[in-house]
Amino acid sequence: MTLAPRTRERGIVTLTLDSPANRNALSARLVGELAEALDACAADDAVRAVILTHTGNTFCAGADLTAPPDPHDLVALMRSIVALPKPVVARVTGHVRAGGLGLLGACDISVAGPESSFALTESRLGLAPAVISLPLLPRLDPRAAGRYYLTGERFDAAEAARTGFVTLAAEDVDKALVPVLDGLRRASPQGLAASKELATATVLRSFDQYAEDLVARSTALFASDAAREGMTAFLERRDPAWVL
Repeated sequence: MTLAPRTRERGIVTLTLDSPANRNALSARLVGELAEALDACAADDAVRAVILTHTGNTFCAGADLTAPPDPHDLVALMRSIVALPKPVVARVTGHVRAGGLGLLGACDISVAGPESSFALTESRLGLAPAVISLPLLPRLDPRAAGRYYLTGERFDAAEAARTGFVTLAAEDVDKALVPVLDGLRRASPQGLAASKELATATVLRSFDQYAEDLVARSTALFASDAAREGMTAFLERRDPAWVL
């Protein structure tokens, strides 16, 4: 299993990414298990909201380059988070890279702690943050998207909150989540579903309009010579040939 057994407390189910061997990278297996768990939460009337969190010092390292998911499956997973009629809250106390930011973009609320760091590293591998743009670009400051898409720079939780990658940066993530979860428990299921539908309408339109094009772009990039060099260099822990 790449997900820890789910836990529940007063209507809040916690799904924990638990694949330390690859730093919770998005393998085909993890994407499938997370999709199944979210479907189960959607069908369970006792679930008011979902927390998505992680073990170890990495929330998600991005795509698993040794066992990557089908891009259609990754798109379907992110869309299911956005369309789930129950809020999904990300609890981040570690590092987030590349495709992991797509998961955060899909979540309704995300809280990140001081140990977390963020980077869109695709351009350094000969790739681009293609399919993860579907939930990210509608939420991001355009200037921040331009900078971090292009440079692959690492940034902290405060910058992530300022630019829209996360909702809130907090010294104590669990303390910051207390009023958030209390608010969700006080809301009616119907009220939550209807309110989320309003808040996510623009993001869902992004999926409906651009998903197929971005899947095609992602597939072409992964098949390119430049991407092969970038991914090989990454796995061999060396600079790719184009570094000046």
